[in-house]
Amino acid sequence: MRPALEVADVFRRHGAAYRTARGDRMGRVERRMMAAIKACRTATLGGLVEACGDCAQARIAYNSCRNRHCPKCQGLARAEWLGQRQADLLEVPYFHVVFTLPAEVAAIAFHNKAEVYAILFRAAAETLKTIAADPRHLGAEIGFLAILHTWGQTLTHHPHPAILILAICVDFFLCKEPGF
Repeated sequence: MRPALEVADVFRRHGAAYRTARGDRMGRVERRMMAAIKACRTATLGGLVEACGDCAQARIAYNSCRNRHCPKCQGLARAEWLGQRQADLLEVPYFHVVFTLPAEVAAIAFHNKAEVYAILFRAAAETLKTIAADPRHLGAEIGFLAILHTWGQTLTHHPHPAILILAICVDFFLCKEPGF
């Protein structure tokens, strides 16, 4: 089922104005990417007609752009990649934590990236370490991996660190639950 709004729809509706506003600051690669996504699975790229031999019902299957930035073309590749990554996961409990900035702070981060992101990561790390060290929670020192994502899946500015915490018990006596 087609979503109500796709990236290609945004490029069709606002792409020309965006390219004009960006002028020389927009490179050839970006222009080609926008054009490819805009044309993806449309008559612009051609296609073929599939017809049923029994009822003669026909449908057009348009060609895809195969651009690595295209959300329609890369959906299957993304699903395959996720499946491969799941095979790499350790068989231990883990937690995925996200710290999200309020929209007002995200707007400041857009123009002051280094400063705001440094504060964000420091606050996230201190928060996780403090909560984990508290004996009412875990009472342990933890380690984690954090990755900065600056855009959401809908291509809106949405800076947030995605944090992966592995629950590996290094010292048997620190483990509160059997099998942990």
